[in-house]
Amino acid sequence: METIRFTAHINAPREKVWDIMLGKETYNQWTKAFDPGSQYIGSWEEGSAIQFVGEDSQMGMASTIKENRKHEFISIEHIGIVKDGVIDTTSDDAKKWAPAFENYTFKEVDGGTELSIHVDVMPEYKEMFEEMWPRALVLLKELAEK
Repeated sequence: METIRFTAHINAPREKVWDIMLGKETYNQWTKAFDPGSQYIGSWEEGSAIQFVGEDSQMGMASTIKENRKHEFISIEHIGIVKDGVIDTTSDDAKKWAPAFENYTFKEVDGGTELSIHVDVMPEYKEMFEEMWPRALVLLKELAEK
């Protein structure tokens, strides 16, 4: 695994950025940069199971919320994959992805929010995510600054 990093300055309070980034009604509006039907199933509460899947909920990532400090930091641990609607943490395909972390840090800076993202990716997907994340952050920024 390799860690890629992104930072965005958003002209909105970190509470608003947090709420838009993780909110059920807004999550798919900025994550459509990854998949037009992107959604999550589960909870952002620390220790909770959560799945990041497409519109039909058949494919995606099986994860847990490793840490949640509201409006400051959230850490997602990807523990496997969702394939054909079933969580898989034991196959060779699943073990390629796990464990992998996605960490978001929200800091108040210059009257807005500095959002820092650290994402573990497999080398063969690095270029794809390096293209998708900046597009997703533009969408998030637009939503939060409305």
